[in-house]
Amino acid sequence: MQQLPLQLQPKESCTFKSFFPGSNQLVVEILQNVFKTEGERQVFLWSGDGLGKSHLLQAACQLASSQKLTASYLPLDQMPGVTTDILDGVEQLDLVALDGLDAVLGNDDWEQALFSLINLARTSSVCLLFAAEKNPAELDLKLPDLRSRLTWGPVFQLMPLTDDEKRSALQTRASARGLELPDNVANYLLEHYPRDLFVLYESLDKLDKASLIQQRRLTIPFIKDVLNSEA
Repeated sequence: MQQLPLQLQPKESCTFKSFFPGSNQLVVEILQNVFKTEGERQVFLWSGDGLGKSHLLQAACQLASSQKLTASYLPLDQMPGVTTDILDGVEQLDLVALDGLDAVLGNDDWEQALFSLINLARTSSVCLLFAAEKNPAELDLKLPDLRSRLTWGPVFQLMPLTDDEKRSALQTRASARGLELPDNVANYLLEHYPRDLFVLYESLDKLDKASLIQQRRLTIPFIKDVLNSEA
């Protein structure tokens, strides 16, 4: 994987295996196949916060790395003051994942750089993944031709999980850690704590550590003791 500052490396926990797709299964399958000859060379994801855009882009980079391919994950919304220099030479990589695209749009230099990158990708082997909070038709762009370039590949809106799917996701993750998460306890988490799945995953991580230390099962009183003590 291209050498980048530590904070820009994909999180090891962000893999396709740890992503519960719900109705987003087609998106996952397409991202898992972007490196194949018949795969898509460009994909655009959009949604509000907390639905897994960043997770999926990082998962694609992890998969590329596992296949001895070169990849770069660039969360533009977490890089204040970043310049277009960071794109120099990225067309030589196998995969470039540009997250938080909204953060740089409206900037003339960035829009021209993105326009040029997409054009270069057509004559190189690089796969491009984009993520933003809006679909290309709604993005505030100064360069009209960039909008059409962003739709050269499939555009997907990530859909939120239903409560039943979130419960299944939590129970699957708990089971992978050797924990039993009964329905009533999972329902309590969904009803009393932030419903963002990745926030719930963080809560489950805390509960896992606490249960190992205290040798206790996941019950509603135990959840209250652990999570409310950190509030």
